[in-house]
Amino acid sequence: MSEQTKSLFQLHFAVLLFGGTALFSHLLPWSSVDITLFRTAIAAISLALMIKWQGDNLSLNSATDYKVAALLGVTVCLHWVTYFYGLQLAGVAIGMLAFFCYPVVTVFLEPLFSGAKPQQRDVICAIVVFVGVYLLVPELTLQNNTTLGVVFGVISGVLFAIRNVLHKRYFSQYKGTQAMFYQTAVTSVLLLPFMDYNPLNMSGLWANGQLGELGLLLILSVIFTAAPHSFLANCLRHLSAKTAGLISCMQPVYGVILAALVLGQWPSTTVYVGGLLIVIAAVLETVLVTRNRHG
Repeated sequence: MSEQTKSLFQLHFAVLLFGGTALFSHLLPWSSVDITLFRTAIAAISLALMIKWQGDNLSLNSATDYKVAALLGVTVCLHWVTYFYGLQLAGVAIGMLAFFCYPVVTVFLEPLFSGAKPQQRDVICAIVVFVGVYLLVPELTLQNNTTLGVVFGVISGVLFAIRNVLHKRYFSQYKGTQAMFYQTAVTSVLLLPFMDYNPLNMSGLWANGQLGELGLLLILSVIFTAAPHSFLANCLRHLSAKTAGLISCMQPVYGVILAALVLGQWPSTTVYVGGLLIVIAAVLETVLVTRNRHG
């Protein structure tokens, strides 16, 4: 199996895990800052232990790389905080779908760094994604939390696109675990002064016959944060950021399904239509990129 094919499989699995992340914005009763702080602190520790267990080195190759790691950390920090805030304001479906402007942004952002023009297939896929996302978003009013949630979701998407492109261009020489260690560590340090909830007050691993706050936080941090982001960072070593962005458009489909099953937020018919368009665009991009690599 080629590195290209392995990266595609890893990317699809990461997208599935990403789809479940949104649930924790409603399962955990904290602010978006506290959720991001706690999850990244635990994720950073888990990644450091994983790196040492694998026999890899935590240090980077140059002072410039440390500056890039800090920049990526700031970008992903702002992305996570705005993402969870948007989810809390607008709900899982709308919050996730607003965030998914990022594949369209990526398609047109990446050429600014590489000098290459977007291919026709990328523009077509991006348009299909945009139409699908538009169909999934319900009617909005300008004076409620939904509108604010959409705004923060779009901001989060732009930040995520910038992070992916910067990582691909300036930090893809490092393994995914190493890259995400620095990004999660920087995020947790940046947010520590803004912590509102005392972690000593959270319930344990298991409370009242169900997962406690600590148990949910560990699952979010290790399974839904460290693992998929490491997969994504590793995939960017072999796939373009625009390919990763367009394939990742399956995330809201997974998220909407999981929200319906876990939170009881069942989508409307338009959600199914829009989700189908998103899946078609993601599959088309996967098939075309594989064909071009092996053609």
